[in-house]
Amino acid sequence: TYLVKFVHFDLGYSLRFREPVLSLILGRMPATFLLMGTALVFSSVVGILLGVIAAQRPYSLRDHAATFVSLAGYSMPVFWLGQIMLIVFPLQLSWFPTQGMYSLRAPSAGWGRIVDIAHHLVLPALTYSFYHLALIYRLTRVKMQEVLALDFITTARAKGVAERSVVYRHALRNALLPVVTLIGLNFGFMLAGSVLTETVFAWPGMGRLLYEAIGARDYPVLMGLFVVLSTLVIAANVITDIIYALIDPRVTYR
Repeated sequence: TYLVKFVHFDLGYSLRFREPVLSLILGRMPATFLLMGTALVFSSVVGILLGVIAAQRPYSLRDHAATFVSLAGYSMPVFWLGQIMLIVFPLQLSWFPTQGMYSLRAPSAGWGRIVDIAHHLVLPALTYSFYHLALIYRLTRVKMQEVLALDFITTARAKGVAERSVVYRHALRNALLPVVTLIGLNFGFMLAGSVLTETVFAWPGMGRLLYEAIGARDYPVLMGLFVVLSTLVIAANVITDIIYALIDPRVTYR
């Protein structure tokens, strides 16, 4: 019965929220995508840039500093880091709001609304991105060191190609292939792992909904979330394969 209804986009009725499961999930999905997308872009861009910079001068002071920060980010649990963020920045320094996605007194539309949501987004996005940033940085650093030691890089430098072009045009493009795969995997991990971050910061996304459904034993919502999250992870893997083929023309799919 469930499978037949699923084909017709009927995921059941929530026992706690008293509304259809699909509309409930769709209402929480934008908040999760906003948080996850911001964290994924930030961790990917910063992690790749730090990896490239560190690989140019391995075992230098900046390399050791970036490695130390990445190891710290990789080692700290998300729920613990989120609580430290809450204690320091909202409670001690009063720089950011403590929880939620927007303020009740904020404008309901326009730039005021966007600025208010962005203000609430900073801490959960930073907390969410630290772990994935560390992974991307370390993989980029290792792959960049391997590529920079290859013969075609030496040939490019011997021909007088500018160092910036050698690093970012020749080396980085070849080193990005495994990094793109890791970013695609991070998308799935972020979807499944948003429960802790959204719970700590009371972010109204699918992770928070999953936590609330577990506490209320709302099985229709849990089943619906598992199905939707699994579908999104599969779609992310397919998109990752397509991007992989675009970056490396040698990869073809039949």
